Amino acid sequence: MNTGPTDTAAAHYLEPDRLQVGVFVMIELPWFKHPFAMNNFKIRSEDQLREVRALRLGRYRVDPARSDVPLSPESGRAQELAPPPPDQTPNSEDDDPAALARKERMEAIAMHREHVDQVEKAFVKATAVMKSLNRNLFARPKETLNEIGVLIDNMVEVFLSSPESTLHVMGDKAGGEEVYFHSLNVAILSLMLAKELGFTAKEAHILGVGAMLHDLGLSEIPDRIAKKNPAEFTNAERNLRASHVDLGVTMGQRIGLTPEALALVAQHHEMADGSGYPKGLKEAAMTPAARLVSMVNFYDNLCNPADIHKAMTPHEALSFMFAQRRSKFEARALQLMIRSLGVYPPGSVVQLSNQAIALVTSVNPKKPLRPWVMVYDESVDKKEAMMINLEVTPEINIIKSLRPGVLPPKVAAYLSPRKRVTYFFDAGTNGSDRPTGSQP
Repeated sequence: MNTGPTDTAAAHYLEPDRLQVGVFVMIELPWFKHPFAMNNFKIRSEDQLREVRALRLGRYRVDPARSDVPLSPESGRAQELAPPPPDQTPNSEDDDPAALARKERMEAIAMHREHVDQVEKAFVKATAVMKSLNRNLFARPKETLNEIGVLIDNMVEVFLSSPESTLHVMGDKAGGEEVYFHSLNVAILSLMLAKELGFTAKEAHILGVGAMLHDLGLSEIPDRIAKKNPAEFTNAERNLRASHVDLGVTMGQRIGLTPEALALVAQHHEMADGSGYPKGLKEAAMTPAARLVSMVNFYDNLCNPADIHKAMTPHEALSFMFAQRRSKFEARALQLMIRSLGVYPPGSVVQLSNQAIALVTSVNPKKPLRPWVMVYDESVDKKEAMMINLEVTPEINIIKSLRPGVLPPKVAAYLSPRKRVTYFFDAGTNGSDRPTGSQP
């Protein structure tokens, strides 16, 4: 990682025998040619010191300012030392611990990349169901509802039956900015929480179908209103857009939605404190499914508003909901969503404890504070960007969330934080697991 001094004239180097515990070292090798999670780190143990020396570099670049031990002036004789050979790393022999560790890490990352690729393919198939919904719901309602039901059953199987599930943020190559991704987000996040909230498989199926169709009535609202920034509505426009709830119920009746799913459509803008619409219902009068979808719908609208310039990061959205709007939601459901998504949900741009900048790409809701992250490193091609599983890298932590707008252009281009945050899921963290939902 390029988080240390960039002025080569001021670079400090140490020969291998001068390294010691407490020295902040910057390994001048591609990240995939050494066994460490990061290129830059502080040597914290004798075992780690041996692993660093085992790289057999002629010299090691160090940062005195970030080292815990004083470095003598002669350690800064970078210009007097001949450059090391391009690659003095040991051969990957079975008896070389550093080579074995490097091989294992590369295999784990390769498996993760392959797994994410499978998830993205499953996501594309799921969006095909949504496209079919938009085109054929009224022309072929029975067939289209059946397609939705199969997709929802796959989701229910993952979130209710699997011991662990993983939530991914989708990259740009997985799809465009189509509006129906909102319904997919709401369904996925709602079902992720369903088991902990006590939903049975049958109840979860109804929840998923209702969540997928909760904005059904928006198809009857002109785009100039449906896609307009709500802050710019006239009273007449606000009332027209709000009518999508009643329109959705009427349309749901026409296509044969169950009473439970219709109730969810009718109540997805109601709030626990009675401040919602169209009837101003309070928590006790709402169905459990509607209480959950209302909260998740609110969250996704904060992350993906009509005016994308007003979008909150996932981290900001959760913080805002808890700090300023918590009375609007069922307390147990809000606490569960925060706990499951983590302080830094997928899609968050974060700073790591070694000062590196990264994008949270996947999170296990059971272990949300240790997600997978993709790290910015200008010395590594974006296609081969460093991926770190923080669950198995305890020496690195996330220290804060960053707004994508504050990133330098080259960092933003590398990490490509989505303007619109879109989620998909799979059945577990094991790369051999088939992403459920791949056969909608």
